[in-house]
Amino acid sequence: MYQKFIINQDGVLKFGNVYLHKDLLSHREKCIYGGGLWKIDHSRNAILLYGRSFDFGPPDFSYVKRIDWSGIGGTPQSLLYLPQWPDETIVQPIMI
Repeated sequence: MYQKFIINQDGVLKFGNVYLHKDLLSHREKCIYGGGLWKIDHSRNAILLYGRSFDFGPPDFSYVKRIDWSGIGGTPQSLLYLPQWPDETIVQPIMI
């Protein structure tokens, strides 16, 4: 299992521990705004989002309208995007 996220057609950012990004989709749901991987960074007290989905492409956070925290423990946390991953020195906060 891998820590993955997607952004569905309704702009919902969903997290989970799955083998494939498509496993995060419910019936009739589509991932048109991409996805990637996530990990918890205790030193930054945030969730780091990085990489891209091979099936759905890189994430486009400009379409996110809501975050479904249930796949990551249910507790909202700060989100940081690493656009040049694996370089973790370039970080962009995600504001929703």
